[in-house]
Amino acid sequence: MLRFARLYSAIDETNKTTGKVAAMVEYFKVAPPADAAWAVHFLIGRRPKRLVKGPNLWGWAREEAGLPDWLFAESYEAVGDLAEAMALVLPEEAYAPNDAVPIEDKTLTYWVESRLLPLGAMDDAAQQQAIVAAWRELNMLSRFVFNKLITGAFRVGVSQDLVIRALSLASEVPGPTIAHRLMGPWLPTAEFFQTLIAAGDGETQISQPYPFALAYPFEQEPDALGDIRDWHAEWKWDGIRAQLIKRQGQSFIWSRGEDLITDRFPEIKSVCDALPDGTVLDGEILAWEGSRPMKFLELQKRIGRKVLSKKILEQVPVVLQAFDILEYDGEDIRQRPLSERKAILETIVNPISPLRPIFLAEEVEAESWHVLAERREQSRDMNVEGLMLKRKDSAYLVGRKKGIWWKWKIAPMTIDCVLIYAQRGSGKRASLYTDYTFGVWHEGQLVPFAKAYSGLTDEEIGRVDSWIRRNTLQRYGPVRSVEQQLVFELAFESIQLSTRHKSGVAVRFPRIARWRHDKSAEQADSLDTIKDMLKSL
Repeated sequence: MLRFARLYSAIDETNKTTGKVAAMVEYFKVAPPADAAWAVHFLIGRRPKRLVKGPNLWGWAREEAGLPDWLFAESYEAVGDLAEAMALVLPEEAYAPNDAVPIEDKTLTYWVESRLLPLGAMDDAAQQQAIVAAWRELNMLSRFVFNKLITGAFRVGVSQDLVIRALSLASEVPGPTIAHRLMGPWLPTAEFFQTLIAAGDGETQISQPYPFALAYPFEQEPDALGDIRDWHAEWKWDGIRAQLIKRQGQSFIWSRGEDLITDRFPEIKSVCDALPDGTVLDGEILAWEGSRPMKFLELQKRIGRKVLSKKILEQVPVVLQAFDILEYDGEDIRQRPLSERKAILETIVNPISPLRPIFLAEEVEAESWHVLAERREQSRDMNVEGLMLKRKDSAYLVGRKKGIWWKWKIAPMTIDCVLIYAQRGSGKRASLYTDYTFGVWHEGQLVPFAKAYSGLTDEEIGRVDSWIRRNTLQRYGPVRSVEQQLVFELAFESIQLSTRHKSGVAVRFPRIARWRHDKSAEQADSLDTIKDMLKSL
């Protein structure tokens, strides 16, 4: 456990990618395979759900520390992170300091499987006894990491790509092979880790998807890409990215978030069933009406439903826009050029599409970049986000690789809003107010319109945080209402009427475009302005 805690600390204490990767490489080379498997599980974001109620943890730590409730609250306020606050306030005379090594430093696997996971089946009294006993066995650093796992808030500053890079360096197995083996369902066991870093390609499980290829945002003039004839352009659909897998007579549909969604979209499963054996397609699941996609918010009505009624299937029918093929006749063809893969895809889709809800993603043809830019301006009318630009000779690579795939989105819609509520962030922003709720005017009052968490610089975040602390009106648990003074321009991709929101509208991907120092709260936009936007769409 101490080895894993020191890895967490090493990653957390550096901003350098090389330092983070080096720390993980060292860990993976020496950790027992079962510990390494759990470490991969946590580092790539597969956190355990919260097993203990937050107020209970708060009370038990306060009781152990012998602190009055107000003082523990002040300590938590100063630190901004419950796991760290609990680790810090426990009395030194009864608990090991940060640099102490426990007499018996048990494995991460022991602490997860024997001490953490069983908490979910205990009552409050048993949980308290087990957690206090754990605190007393761990030093402060290990206690802090253990607390992170208990609260379900384990986060550390590495991406899955960095974890894959470290595993590749530690094992000398190519990164794409590691990435593929991490896809789909797996259990953090010693056997899994040994398979993960084993030499050779290994056998592909019949349900296992491939890592998705992703695109970078394109923000230059398109002439910078050279000859337009070297590029394939297609619409950037706004739906659920999915891989359809047909192997050994079985059908599987995976989302980009690695959720198995086969049963949620029976129409798309029928497509999958019709594919030749040994086929994997990449595409976008879209809510579809007539000859065009519906807005993503319509598709959301089906996401997460365990039971699909006849009514919802009729109201929100779906189709698949297929734009790539990754496996053909059981062969991985990702390294073949896009133009060749597109030709194979056409032979697969054309026989199916007259009877099934599947279409080939349309190529957007243009003789020049200028003409293509004009076509891109039609995006909002078509309920798409812009264009995808892909080199015709490109392979299907893992993750984002600059220069071969670009997403050329249309300019977002914007609105000027007033900051009305704020809440602390998470991770390194746990002590700062970085989660904001914005309002727009309606009948002389500001009504909540959208939440946003990104778009400001670190310097701006610090200034807004300081202002929030000086201008708090009321507190509602972790949320503060503030003076109605600060105006921000919010950008978003689409807008739609919604009965689930107090404002009556919902927006997609809201983020802060800029801080409007030049505007007063009275000059912010109104709900009527937003509804006029809807009428123009």
